[in-house]
Amino acid sequence: MHCFACQSAIDSDDSWCSKCGAAVRRRADPDSERRFVTILRADVIDSTGLVAELEPEEAVSRLEPALAAMRGAVRQFGGIVSKELGDGLAAVFGAPIADDNHAPLACHVVAYMVASEFSKVYEIGGAAQHLAARLEAAAEANQIYVSEACQKLADGHVRFEALGRKVLRGFNEPLPVYRVVGASDLSSWRVRRARSVSRFVDRTTERALLGRAAERSSASRQTVLLIGDAGIGKSRLAHEFAQELKADGWRLIDAECSPNLQGVPFSALKRTILSIIEVAARDSDSLVDIRKELPAIHQLAIDSILDIPVADHRWSELEPYARARAISDASCAIVQSLAFQQRTVLLIEDLHWIDRASDAVVAAIASLQSPNLIVFLTSRPNGMPEWIARCHAEVIAMRPLDDDSGLAMLADMLGPSAMNTDLKNRIISHTANVPLFLEEVCRGLKDSGTLRGQWGDLALVRPIDELGIPTSIQGVIAARLDRVSRQERSVLQIAAALGPRSSVMMLRNVAALPEDILQDCLGALDRAEILVRIDSELEDSIEFQHEMVRQVTYESMVEKVRENIHGRILAAFESDETWSDGPDTLCYHAMRAKDWLKAFGYGRGAAQKCLVRSAYADAVDYFGIAMSSLDKMPMTLSREADAIDLRMEARMAFIWSGQVAEWIDLGKEAERRASGIDDIGRKVAAMTVMAGGQNFYGTPTEAVALGQEVVGLAEKSGNPGWRNLAQYNLGQAYFLAGRYREAEQTLAQGRANLMGPDASAPFGTPPKYTLLLCCMMKSFTHTVMGELDTAGQLQQQAAAIAEETGRPYDRVAAAYSGGWLMLGRNEPAAAAAILEDGFVLAQKHGIRLFVPVLACHLGIAYLEQGLFDRARGMLAEAREEAKAVGYTSAVLRSSIYLALATFRLGDVQAAQNMLREARNTARQQGFSGLEAEALLGEAVVTPPTDAANKAAIIVALRAAIAIASESGALPLQHKAEAMLTEMLARGGELT
Repeated sequence: MHCFACQSAIDSDDSWCSKCGAAVRRRADPDSERRFVTILRADVIDSTGLVAELEPEEAVSRLEPALAAMRGAVRQFGGIVSKELGDGLAAVFGAPIADDNHAPLACHVVAYMVASEFSKVYEIGGAAQHLAARLEAAAEANQIYVSEACQKLADGHVRFEALGRKVLRGFNEPLPVYRVVGASDLSSWRVRRARSVSRFVDRTTERALLGRAAERSSASRQTVLLIGDAGIGKSRLAHEFAQELKADGWRLIDAECSPNLQGVPFSALKRTILSIIEVAARDSDSLVDIRKELPAIHQLAIDSILDIPVADHRWSELEPYARARAISDASCAIVQSLAFQQRTVLLIEDLHWIDRASDAVVAAIASLQSPNLIVFLTSRPNGMPEWIARCHAEVIAMRPLDDDSGLAMLADMLGPSAMNTDLKNRIISHTANVPLFLEEVCRGLKDSGTLRGQWGDLALVRPIDELGIPTSIQGVIAARLDRVSRQERSVLQIAAALGPRSSVMMLRNVAALPEDILQDCLGALDRAEILVRIDSELEDSIEFQHEMVRQVTYESMVEKVRENIHGRILAAFESDETWSDGPDTLCYHAMRAKDWLKAFGYGRGAAQKCLVRSAYADAVDYFGIAMSSLDKMPMTLSREADAIDLRMEARMAFIWSGQVAEWIDLGKEAERRASGIDDIGRKVAAMTVMAGGQNFYGTPTEAVALGQEVVGLAEKSGNPGWRNLAQYNLGQAYFLAGRYREAEQTLAQGRANLMGPDASAPFGTPPKYTLLLCCMMKSFTHTVMGELDTAGQLQQQAAAIAEETGRPYDRVAAAYSGGWLMLGRNEPAAAAAILEDGFVLAQKHGIRLFVPVLACHLGIAYLEQGLFDRARGMLAEAREEAKAVGYTSAVLRSSIYLALATFRLGDVQAAQNMLREARNTARQQGFSGLEAEALLGEAVVTPPTDAANKAAIIVALRAAIAIASESGALPLQHKAEAMLTEMLARGGELT
């Protein structure tokens, strides 16, 4: 590592630099922060040839002028030299003090190279440093290359030429590269205006105050200062109002202060004088007439401001103070002369960037006693002039837009459609109605392809997890945060880690500051409108003004600082006896603190809490956190045992949320770990989970083979809970294979075991839940076999269990078997009513595993009622959902009945194709029961128009009868036999 101050090599254990004596700053230093910066690297071309034959001292002397110029340029534009490279340097812009103009400033360094004093060292790291080095190496002599990110941020302020994509060493893919062509003459306002895609809205109060100032100007000069943070809309309001005055006959003089020229004396005044010249050239009165009325020394003063060579000895002999006074008096005289001729508004923007010399002159102009003159100024809060009170200015503080105005602005950009209402409300909350933030968030969504279309008519094409912070405004927010003190920043960081809103009591516990200091910090942050206090009857709370401020605060913390803060928050919550939010919050902070043992425990607890609330998708997320946290702990036998048990416990969340592939992966991973620690009992559990998943994701042949193996192993292991579940899984596998008699016998064994006094089920699964599943599956089997009375008894038992537990999953399962039973009884309307309730409940609670089968049987109920359009829509939805879940049998069954609905709606060919494909797939994969249903469907939809078709119908019916007879599916067998008998009786003609 290297010394922060002198860059000398130091040992990692040293506390002090042996060369300069500076204290060693390590990477985990809590003062370190993440910054959004621009990195500049520059060197002397062919420096080796320049110094090859020189002694070391002479070589340094030869290169020093160039290095001094580089250092000076970096300092001139607000950068800091981070490292000197012998023949060049690396510099950073936007740190340690944030600056939202860091990209243009870095580009202007090379456009305006000047000599200056040495800059202090600032350490930077990360991938951006490597990218800057590669761009420097790729650039040719006298060329300046920049990245795409830099180009986007500086575009408008700097002119670029696109060079396409270039291969840069160390990067996997070619990256877009741009060349700096030169500095742009566009003002910041014009750059922003060119990018703007929204119209001016609201500002009724501010415009009224400005209007009154204009009315009072007929008696005396009026000075107005618009003050507000970056992006609040100062320039937009200023120019809108100035243009209104101009349309009413006022003369408009406008200029702005530049962040690039803060160190150049009189740079802002020069822009103002040039604007006067430009306006005067368009007016009937010329500037020459105005200057003739000035004393000679004042004319020389104006020439000096405009960088016109002044050879007159009267000017050169003046003392600096006298020159400054002459410049101020001359500038005031010109402005007064303009106002005397015509009502004049002098607009000077961005006073926070004004150079010192111009500041004194503007102060004098703002204090003039001249009628028909408005001095209109804008500034950020940190740059408000000290003299503003002395000139009796009216200060108008700009506030964010109200919600109605923010929505109007969004409607202008996104369009008036109500389909974007939720998105608009999210953006309003995210940005707190700061106009620039509103616009840039929308631009970011459009540029990323999340919003598509034209401005004013944009459509959301994919879900949005987080709105994020566009790079164009990260620096704006960071610069605002840099105005707070170190203690205020510490409080802000804790609040950011706590979330968008938190209690003052919790903040007090974590911060551990004296009460008076804490209150001072909160008061300052509240006045800065960064962290606002919210008094309520329940608790004294604090809230970030908008989410982007919180995100920038949080993301600026280095990892070690975040971990420390989250660890303190976790300890505070754990020690607070009144706190009762639950394990989910504790899990979040434990994860961020990298306390993996606690993250595992709280993640597991949060997942269990979600299961109780039937929030299955959330349970999956928390189980995932618990599993990943456990895996970050040292490898031990107990850790592996916990990891296996956790996956077994998590299976229910994955099952119910329909994540079938992940469900099987849980079993595979658990089996691998169980084999690794030679734990037979846990291996049986893992294989049981795999067998259950195989019923949905695999073929019946594979499912039956695995199910039989697992039942045998479970019986040998002596664990009745896993044996009972394994029997249920095997019974389901038999059912899907069309082996209904074997399914009935296996499910009967499982049901009997679960109804006995020693009923047990795997941990995480109540015995009654497994019993309900056995009743449900056994009811299906008896319904398919035509034994409806027995099916009805089983359905009553399933419904009674669901009524007793009240759990959504149990109620959905009972609705599914109830609907199937009603279909078996030829009561489609009653079936539809039951299935509709179950379908709504499954969707409400995210029980995705049941959604495709409920939708499929609901479609069948509609079909049997003659509601063919409705049936086709529901069955198509069922098939797509089954494909998404990976539920193979549901894909086949919904395809078969979708074909029948399609046939009823007149598309015979499409129906035949779907049924043929379903029949072939069912035969290949071993779904014999579904193969029989597909064969019967083919017989129904094939028109008996010729001998070939009649023969095909007979073949399909006989094949269906054979399969149904073998499997015990009597209702299907009888239906096929009846069709075949009728056809043969009529000589091959079907009615």
